[in-house]
Amino acid sequence: MVAYSFKKQFGPPILAGTKAQTIRADRKRHARPGEMVQLFTGMRTRQCRRLGESQCVEVLPVRFAFSKRGAAELMQVGESYLVTSAQMDAFARADGFADLEAMVGFWWAEHPPEGGNVLTFEGVLIRWQALVPADALDIAGAA
Repeated sequence: MVAYSFKKQFGPPILAGTKAQTIRADRKRHARPGEMVQLFTGMRTRQCRRLGESQCVEVLPVRFAFSKRGAAELMQVGESYLVTSAQMDAFARADGFADLEAMVGFWWAEHPPEGGNVLTFEGVLIRWQALVPADALDIAGAA
């Protein structure tokens, strides 16, 4: 089982089931489709919180380039290119952001390039089955 840690801001959308994916840099071992993933905020800190676990459903290569002026120059997920603003905004919302502008701002703040006016990234997109919101679990248990 693979564990992923998230910034605190992503806890609520993960728990609500509206964020069921993460973008990560390549590493030795990522989750594989069919494998369980554990989701946390603040791993390796005193504020660590287990959000839940779910089954990985998809792992795809991802590439993007964001210009300093806040525009998406390139967004590719698997073999598909996201070319319309609606596609890019939908992807950003699925990743826990209000819109593409918020996603670009986050990436520039958290992963600024060493130089230049374009932030580029290549890695993987990991998707899991959305968590069932705690309220829905309470309702199901009461029946």
